Amino acid sequence: MAQATSLQPGQIRHLLRVTAATSRHPERDCLVLLLGLTAGMRVTEIAQIEVQDVLFPSGALRDEISLRAAITKGCRQRCIYLTHAKAIEALDRYLAYRVARGRRITGEPGRYRGLEPASKLILTHKGYKFHLNTKRRVSWTGEPVEYLACDSLQSHVTKLYRDAGICGGSSHSGRRTMASRLIQQGEDVETVQLLLGHAELDHVRPYLQVSKKGLEEMFAVVL
Repeated sequence: MAQATSLQPGQIRHLLRVTAATSRHPERDCLVLLLGLTAGMRVTEIAQIEVQDVLFPSGALRDEISLRAAITKGCRQRCIYLTHAKAIEALDRYLAYRVARGRRITGEPGRYRGLEPASKLILTHKGYKFHLNTKRRVSWTGEPVEYLACDSLQSHVTKLYRDAGICGGSSHSGRRTMASRLIQQGEDVETVQLLLGHAELDHVRPYLQVSKKGLEEMFAVVL
């Protein structure tokens, strides 16, 4: 099966510019892309996190977000960190958009910025949560397991990559890009494994992509 494309910095900037300029819902869509690119979140995880996962009751942003085991593909809790400046800016912009459009608001601006704390963070254009599909697969131990997938949001994110002209881009490109960038910056594979939430080290390897330039540099400094 073809692997999702890992983006270079110029492609990331192009993707976000095109999405901001052409999407019907740029505030939401730019945030969805950045949650994948900067936090390594799967699309189905993005579809399931709630307002109270990213905000304190005071309305302040949480920099550490706990992804509950119930919403992760491997049913393992892990933490992500919303500390990237672009992701923080996009989150603030989208939350303000939701309040302005009255998307799941409570009328209490002093709590959770006036948003329903248990409402999903990412909503459809009509203000509803995204539908989840139950699927089955064979686990790495050979056992059949069920998991949830958000096919509609996955297809939409893949379309955002396609609209930006990024060949091979898909809803998984965000996670693969983050993993590849971390490795290129000198982080060890074990750390990347922890950040992605994989149980086995071998599960990380399909996410990694070493550029031709990186290979050339390795040969140049081998001795």
